[in-house]
Amino acid sequence: MEVKKQLELTLKASRRLNLLGVETINEVLNEVADAAIQNTEAILAENKKDLARMDPSDPRFDRLKLTPERIEGIASDIRNVATLPSPIGRVLSETVRPNGMNIKRVAVAFGVIGIIYEARPNVTFDVFSLCLKSGNACVLKGGSDAIDSNTAIVKVIHSVLEKHGIDTNILTLLPADRAATAEILNAHGYVDLIIPRGSQNLINFVRENATIPVIETGAGICHTYFDEFGDTAKGQAIVNNAKTRRPSVCNALDCLVIHESRLADLPQICSELPKSNVEVYADEKAYSKLEGSYPAELLNKATEESFGTEFLGYKMSVKTVADFDTALDHIAAFSSKHSESIISENEERLELFRKLVDASSVYCNVSTAFTDGAQFGLGAEIGISTQKLHARGPMALEELTSYKWIIEGDGHVRDK
Repeated sequence: MEVKKQLELTLKASRRLNLLGVETINEVLNEVADAAIQNTEAILAENKKDLARMDPSDPRFDRLKLTPERIEGIASDIRNVATLPSPIGRVLSETVRPNGMNIKRVAVAFGVIGIIYEARPNVTFDVFSLCLKSGNACVLKGGSDAIDSNTAIVKVIHSVLEKHGIDTNILTLLPADRAATAEILNAHGYVDLIIPRGSQNLINFVRENATIPVIETGAGICHTYFDEFGDTAKGQAIVNNAKTRRPSVCNALDCLVIHESRLADLPQICSELPKSNVEVYADEKAYSKLEGSYPAELLNKATEESFGTEFLGYKMSVKTVADFDTALDHIAAFSSKHSESIISENEERLELFRKLVDASSVYCNVSTAFTDGAQFGLGAEIGISTQKLHARGPMALEELTSYKWIIEGDGHVRDK
């Protein structure tokens, strides 16, 4: 089926979503979670086909890979979404005018949301669950790297929708070719919002070529600043967790910024990283302090490209700064405005960091690994917005709604 015709069907299906009751939506979500578990073997078989086409050393390989444990986690996130209150129909404000006219601002779905994403099959489940709960239809444009996985997942979801007599066009998976990308980026009248999830290159391409509204998500160049008042034990734990927990995701640490007065503590702060074979790209002062204590085969001298890079793997840069202001300047210059953290025991310094750092999520003595919709109590997320218009940080149910004004009266007419 040609893309335009499919988009027409999705738009038509989206108009009926407002008629689904909350109980029905929650029942569907729980059954999709059950179906994901029941069809684990079939999903993993298709996922293996995708994995076979990708080099295991590719940073995207870990994101592409599904396991029984990851599918269990995905199912848990879907069930979490089912327990959350519906964002649709919330009265955001209400007033009665002097003439007796009642005016309400009410939360409503966007309508049709388009998602362009790379090798992340979990996104297929996440997007569907959040869009259904928020009353939106969704059009998915996944990459060719994950086409078999995505197709299998959509098949599972469609089977549940069919069982409930719900139009399966509320979830559309477009072909994985460039022509489909061009179609969705210019789908005026069919798609209300585009959300790209993937590399900075993908996000830049979508932003520069879309002629419908875009919310940027995904790219994360994350820093942790170890302040002159930082606790070494906390620093060691936070840096190791932020870097090694899951290095291929957008909340992983890319650059450790350290106050020069604490360089003597750098070997201890980095002491756990060699267990995960983390390559360190250190500036001159940091390199001198790590030399001899950090494995030589994992220690490199930093270049200009070492900073402002989202490594998406077991790599990390280290930047030495003379003072707090220089640390702020470095973060401002290279941040993608995703997640930034400070390690300090000085409350004044923490407060300044909270106020002066421009990012969607600002951490004080906490690993950046927590930037996640589920960790924030939002259920699954559709992405991490790094912009400021409409939504910022983890985008969940409330961020997938707009609003409309409802005006009620009794024959009111306006005077000239």
